[in-house]
Amino acid sequence: MLKCVNFILVAIIRCNFVSENIESMKTEQNQLAKQIKIWTIIFMVGIILSGVTAFPIETEIKLFDSYFLNSLWLQNYLPSIYNFLIFVSKGVHETSKNYSFIFYGTDWLAFAHIIIGSAFIGVLRNPIKNIWVVEWAMLACLMVFPLAFICGPIRGIPFIWRLIDCSFGVFGMIPLLLLRNKILKLERLNAENNQTV
Repeated sequence: MLKCVNFILVAIIRCNFVSENIESMKTEQNQLAKQIKIWTIIFMVGIILSGVTAFPIETEIKLFDSYFLNSLWLQNYLPSIYNFLIFVSKGVHETSKNYSFIFYGTDWLAFAHIIIGSAFIGVLRNPIKNIWVVEWAMLACLMVFPLAFICGPIRGIPFIWRLIDCSFGVFGMIPLLLLRNKILKLERLNAENNQTV
C-alpha cells in the first residue's frame, strides 16, 4: 500500500513538473514567436522603404541640389564625393529631361524591393517552414559585395560609394541573423515540446 501511494505521489510530482516545463516552454515559444514577428516586420519595412526611395529619384536630386549643392563643408572635406554627387545630379536632370524612360528601370528596382519584402509574409505565417526565405535574403545580402566591387568600377562608382552600397548588405544581414537564430530556437523548442507531451 505504501509503495502504491509512493508511486502515485512520484507520478503526480513528475506530471506537475512536466506540465510546468511544458507551460514554461509554451511561454518561451510565444515570446520567440512574437520576437520573430517583430524582426520580420522590421526587415520587411526596411527593404520596402529602401526600394520605394527609387521611385522619386528626381525629387530626391532636387532636394539634394537645394540643400547640398552649395555646401562648403562637403566641397572642402569630401571633394571627391561632392564632385560625384554633382555629376549624378547633372546626369539625373539630363536623363529626366531627355530620356525619362530610363527611370522605368528604377521603377522596376523599387518594385523588386516590394516583392522581396512581400516574400516575408511567408515567414510571418510559418517561420519554421519558411526559414528558407530568411536564408535566401541572407545570401542576397552577401551578394551585394561582389556586385558593388565588380560592377561599381565598370560604372565609374567611387570606392567610398561602393562601401556605402555594401553597408546595405551588412545592415540587412543583422536582423536576418537574429531572425534565423530565433526561428531555429523556436524549432528546437517545438521539437522538445513534442517529445515531452
